[in-house]
Amino acid sequence: MEKSRGKPIRTRARALRHNQTEAEKELWRHLRRKLPLIGTHFRRQVGIGPYIADFASHGLKLVIELDGSQHGEDNHRLRDEARSRCLEARGYRVLRFWNAEVFCDIAGVVDTIHAAAETKTSAQPPA
Repeated sequence: MEKSRGKPIRTRARALRHNQTEAEKELWRHLRRKLPLIGTHFRRQVGIGPYIADFASHGLKLVIELDGSQHGEDNHRLRDEARSRCLEARGYRVLRFWNAEVFCDIAGVVDTIHAAAETKTSAQPPA
């Protein structure tokens, strides 16, 4: 049974926003600076169903997850796959990046996110 997005999820999301990893801080700086130029809006640590996404744009139905080295382990990888399936079932596209990518190739990460955002906005009918 799916947990509702009640107070515990919101409380945990708020706590995570105040305790971001260095990779999350770095990507957030770039998301806030670059992506609003194309009309996208991302939020940090967003509750979606039973999960808290690192970053999400509800308008674009786009989730960005940053993974540390522990996510390469089998048990973490299986949980990440289940999480992605759940988010995709809710209509979200999930982009995953390694923390190392954020530090070594932030321009490439932002370009990938930008391309996904542009694809989503060009596919949406005009209002």
